[in-house]
Amino acid sequence: MIKAEPRTILSFIHTHFDVIRDLFNYQSTDGIITREVYDMICNKHGHTMNARLREYRVIRPIGSDYEMRDVYFKLMEFLLFEFKPLLPETIEKYKGSISDLFLKIRKYEQQDRDILQERIKNLSHQIREFVDLVERNAFRLLAESRDLKSNIERVDYRNKVHKASFWIDYYILPLNKILDVNHSESVANTLVGISEYANRKRLDFGDETLRSEFEKLYMQLIQTNTDLLRQSKILTNELLPLLERIRTESLILTGWIEFLRNPYKMETPPLLKGSRNMPYAKDMLYKVREFFEQFSTNEVVMFEETEADFDKWIFDREAFMVKLRSQMPVNDFFTWCYKTLNKDFENIETEKFFALTALLFDEALQIDFPKKDERVDIETTTSKLSVPKIKVEPAIKL
Repeated sequence: MIKAEPRTILSFIHTHFDVIRDLFNYQSTDGIITREVYDMICNKHGHTMNARLREYRVIRPIGSDYEMRDVYFKLMEFLLFEFKPLLPETIEKYKGSISDLFLKIRKYEQQDRDILQERIKNLSHQIREFVDLVERNAFRLLAESRDLKSNIERVDYRNKVHKASFWIDYYILPLNKILDVNHSESVANTLVGISEYANRKRLDFGDETLRSEFEKLYMQLIQTNTDLLRQSKILTNELLPLLERIRTESLILTGWIEFLRNPYKMETPPLLKGSRNMPYAKDMLYKVREFFEQFSTNEVVMFEETEADFDKWIFDREAFMVKLRSQMPVNDFFTWCYKTLNKDFENIETEKFFALTALLFDEALQIDFPKKDERVDIETTTSKLSVPKIKVEPAIKL
């Protein structure tokens, strides 16, 4: 029994918050406060600290060591948001206590009124504790998963994958099963049955006081269903995909993990033998020497100038135009070109023939095409040309 006033205890916690936090940190890390640690903390904060911690029942002895009482430890957890994820088995134990209370309420609902009222209150308390633990677990798992994703502590990939797999297999999936309404053995499914029962009794139970208790229980269960649904969405839509991304963020390492889980599933290739290669060929020295040796001797080179026999014909447009005008009208222009060139050259080249036919584009000439498809063949040194029979005469001036 604590003899001190509640205000005195709260004032002590406020004044000596560092002491309480030190005790909390050591117990969170080691699970217990050793005698050496406890004596060190007490000596650090004054010789009266031991007596006051015992008087306010902050700690209790465990053999030669100590531990914080649950009420203070949970208070510090809540204030510092340092919840440790609980195994789903710890949370699932509430299914037993909730189911037992619900069974007794239904079985003895017509017996002692006060006992029934207390059982309803205890059931409400158990449900409240269950929801609180689920929220704390989801909050802590989400915080630690985000820290793991950002890798604040510089954890190597293997440990990250191990942690992510551990949380998924031992925390997320079992907790999701507990919150699955469609699962017959889940706590959430049990709460749905209690909600239906409380809804009926709040309307037709004979005692007005108990109807009020069932009304409170029903309204609590409606809010509980909303809270559990929100936590289930966090687990399914945010936390589980986050951890899955951590497990699969490296395909190569993920493949190795799958291989190591079942190394005999497939035949593995032989390991490659290491070899050492150079960036240049081993016989590079001889190749370079051979390359430069070809320039070490000078060969005699003879140049002989010969006069190339080529045609120096230059197209004289004006001269050929005078010839054309003197013979107009010309009924077959292309034949005229061939005969004109043939007077000077025995073999007529295609380039010379085309150069002479360029006279057709002179504006002083009028070109008449035949009405019928009349064509003539012209042979050059390299080609045989089929050309139309065109009449050329002087253009009429307007």
